[in-house]
Amino acid sequence: MIVSLSEPGTGIVVASRTASALALVLVLAGCGGRSLPPGASAEARAAFEECRSLQHDEKQACYERHLLNELDRAGVGPALEMLETVAVGDLSVEAQGHVYTHAIGIEAYSPETPFEEVFSECTVLFQSGCYHGVVQSHFIASGAADAEQVVELCGPFEREPVDRWILFQCLHGLGHGLTMYYAHHLPMALEGCDFLTNDWNRQSCYGGVFMENVVNATDPHHPASELLLGEGDGEGEGGGEGEAGHGAHDHAAMAMTEGVEALEPWEALRADDPHYPCSVLDEQYLNACYMMQTSAMLWHNEGDIGGAATSCLDAPEGWRELCFVSLGRDVSGRTVLDPDEGLDECGKSPEEFREWCYVGLVKNYVDVTATTGAAFAFCRRVEPWAQVRCYEAVGEQLLGLYADESGRREECIAAAPESEELEQSCLRGARLPID
Repeated sequence: MIVSLSEPGTGIVVASRTASALALVLVLAGCGGRSLPPGASAEARAAFEECRSLQHDEKQACYERHLLNELDRAGVGPALEMLETVAVGDLSVEAQGHVYTHAIGIEAYSPETPFEEVFSECTVLFQSGCYHGVVQSHFIASGAADAEQVVELCGPFEREPVDRWILFQCLHGLGHGLTMYYAHHLPMALEGCDFLTNDWNRQSCYGGVFMENVVNATDPHHPASELLLGEGDGEGEGGGEGEAGHGAHDHAAMAMTEGVEALEPWEALRADDPHYPCSVLDEQYLNACYMMQTSAMLWHNEGDIGGAATSCLDAPEGWRELCFVSLGRDVSGRTVLDPDEGLDECGKSPEEFREWCYVGLVKNYVDVTATTGAAFAFCRRVEPWAQVRCYEAVGEQLLGLYADESGRREECIAAAPESEELEQSCLRGARLPID
């Protein structure tokens, strides 16, 4: 079936907030050539000078060691500030920023500290990875995945409607944590999400499961996995020299082995099936699955956007549109918000589905920048027949930027001063009444 983009539970906003980090890694990893901003701390400068000339895993381990030392020395806020500063000078750090923030969140959590206290120290930096890491570490350290644990973990944020955005971060992190708890057995993790009590919550959790499935398959030694498995040695291989969080990680390693020994190993991706795992899952999971699937396709076909578009045509009827939305998100990440390249890459999609590629792209523009200027500017450049859908998509993203209706309305009116049709499309996406 086709699910309206304006309906909660589509998984569209859920997936786009985090999956773009995968595309950025592939484009920017290994790049450099910039300098630190004025006022950078001594700790940030030391990390930059030691790590920037290293390559690949060695560089990642070097930066991670410095970040976790800063976490141990000064706390979550300063560690995130240091990461943001270093990313200004090193594009490869910017590319992998979401992964680093996961690592900071995982290492920050300790069972001796209330979950909500640590969670509240995180920020939105690099698509909120710190929030996700804290949830992962807390959930796995608890050693239980029953219905009560799953439902109650994010309950405090659900009881406060103003924290709906924070609730999403918690539920998405829960999906990551369940996947790790079940040793990356995707069906078991999805069944864990099914304990949640409404479709929006479940879809948010599913998005974390599929994200973790792809990330672990394509980058099995990313910092989050290494920290949770206790593989760092504290000397530049994923561990810090301090003691922060180690008790939680010891529990995590044990928890991941309890109750999962009898499970058959789960094959995360298949090179001979670009639609796997979506192709073997129940219908209830396909919205969230197809919102990540082009990241898997592009991994298999070495980044061939046109090839992924062709593969999307083979998605089941009712999910092809979502596959192209996923492709647009990946295009946004791979073209690093360059509108000319974005138009060229989405132009490789068949005209019948090209507007959905634009939808994924502009949604990700908003997710990455937390503003609408670049997204609306892109919509003005697409073919006239695709503009209505494009404006509606940006309108949907306004729900995550403005809690009040007046802010959303002002954005839509300002974006289309000469077109009542486009203004109304934006308002419709923002779920506002049209006069």
